[in-house]
Amino acid sequence: MPSEQTKTAPGNITEKESTHQQGSPAQLNGFNLAHDVTNPSSQPQFESRPPSPAPPPDTRILPREQWGGKYEFLLSCIGYCVGLGNVWRFPYLCYRNGGGVFLIPYFIMLFFTGVPLFLMELSLGQYGAAGPITVWKCCPLLKGIGIGMLCVSMLVCLYYNVIIAWTFYYLGSSFQSPLPWSCDAPANAYLCGNATVNSSSGRALSPSEVFWNERVLGVVNSKGLHDPGPVRWPLALCLLAAWVIIFFCMLKGIRSSGKVVYVTATFPYFVLIVLIIRGATLEGSLQGVAFYLTPDWGRLASAQVWNDAASQVFYSLGIGVGGLLSMASYNKFDNNVIRDCLVITIGNCSTSFFAGFAIFSILGHMAWRKGVPVGEVADTGPGLAFVAYPEALALLPGSVFWSILFFLMLFMLGVDTLFGNMEGITTAVLDEFPQLRANMKQKSLFLGLLCFGFYLMGLLLITDVSGGIYWFTLIDSFATSFGLIIITLFMCIGISFFYGTQHHATVIILFLCFTCPSVSVSLCIQFILTYIFIEMYNTPLQYGTYVYPRWGKALGVCMGATCCLQIPIWAIVAISKESGTLKDVSTVCPHFPPICPYTSHVTWL
Repeated sequence: MPSEQTKTAPGNITEKESTHQQGSPAQLNGFNLAHDVTNPSSQPQFESRPPSPAPPPDTRILPREQWGGKYEFLLSCIGYCVGLGNVWRFPYLCYRNGGGVFLIPYFIMLFFTGVPLFLMELSLGQYGAAGPITVWKCCPLLKGIGIGMLCVSMLVCLYYNVIIAWTFYYLGSSFQSPLPWSCDAPANAYLCGNATVNSSSGRALSPSEVFWNERVLGVVNSKGLHDPGPVRWPLALCLLAAWVIIFFCMLKGIRSSGKVVYVTATFPYFVLIVLIIRGATLEGSLQGVAFYLTPDWGRLASAQVWNDAASQVFYSLGIGVGGLLSMASYNKFDNNVIRDCLVITIGNCSTSFFAGFAIFSILGHMAWRKGVPVGEVADTGPGLAFVAYPEALALLPGSVFWSILFFLMLFMLGVDTLFGNMEGITTAVLDEFPQLRANMKQKSLFLGLLCFGFYLMGLLLITDVSGGIYWFTLIDSFATSFGLIIITLFMCIGISFFYGTQHHATVIILFLCFTCPSVSVSLCIQFILTYIFIEMYNTPLQYGTYVYPRWGKALGVCMGATCCLQIPIWAIVAISKESGTLKDVSTVCPHFPPICPYTSHVTWL
């Protein structure tokens, strides 16, 4: 009996000669198929190829891993999406853009951008069972999208762990009593008792601002990007500790990180609930919440409000970096991807809204204590997490406990997000070089070198006089936002016009074996998303009063362009390497999609 080659998804790199004996079921994507499912008369037929020789025992490729349970995948995705931006960016955007009115454009953008993009990336990864690069073997012309995702993910990992290092530094400092950024600390007596100590903006400095700018960043005497200085070694040790933790959590892939997320993804919710309960008991908390939610209906006519809503949905969901695609590639073929998409996206956005109560109730108390409007103490980004909120916590009884709890929450949020980004990088490389999966020593060496390389490059962001925060802001503003939007836009275009939105909608039907609204999915991907991306990019490059030089902006554009240029570069490579016409290169590979184990026949729409 001639042997047949069992067809598997690209990520299931176990190539098995099927010389099937009687009573031995075939396998597809890790599933045993019943005999009636593998009946040639009821399944689409593939061209037969001669079996490839079995690899030597020492180089045999292991089958693709799968999540230990559905909750591991859900918690990993929730932990990846629910990051620091949910705590330090959304509440600020909400009060700045009309309070509760901001929720209207926010949830509209969630429906038209967040959910379709999230579903598109999850379904592509789950269907192809491959990482960000290998999954585009379905259409060689689009391989550059995966390479671009890898570049963006590397830039995110480079600067995101610096935030975790800052959190480590604050967490360690929180064990001191009194807190070093409080007025009770002897070193801050001159700040709290002398209102004439002013910043460059002409207002009085707070101890938390001095601690952040002098003790943590060291930007007080910095002249900008061109002013190099030594590494801040306390932060360097914190950064090293952060990368060591990431290394050990990622060492066994999803088998280890999938267990860690049971703690890291749930602990922040516990802390938020505790902070909300504590904030509700404080004087002035209602004023803070009112400031957060008071509607200003006239703001709906502002284009900036809609731009902020779209950008917040886009960045908080972590789309286009490859992390979602990689994590979904370890799912079972018939996993309910629509259910997961709705749970994760709605849960992520609800967490952002929920976190606003924890933030503004305590900021309202600080404003009440100081006798100033809430708007004067509210801030966004690192200014909220490392200046305004720590100062508010320092005013509470038991401030040491509350500070430890808050920065431990920030650490968990940061680590979870970094898990997803690192998973995107490691999955992409391991799928391209599958022999690394079978050799634990080589895999450990690769992961160790990757983490150490990121650590060395991250030292630039924690330098002293040069103000690593300027480099941090540069990478965050250009390399990730600009590059990410372009790459995701091309992913939409690629799926729309090469892979086909009707084809992709049918993929989702395969997962669920029932009809889904493919017309609305096609409409969102082809037209609405493309328009929103064109209108979305509007990122001013500044940090405080520092204005970036032209060469700094040019450097940021180059970093973002490097990620985007991978798309045309690898398209040219694909055209030059492949024989045939351009249409052949841009056509979806007929052997790419596996067949759903629960359908006897598939007709593409």
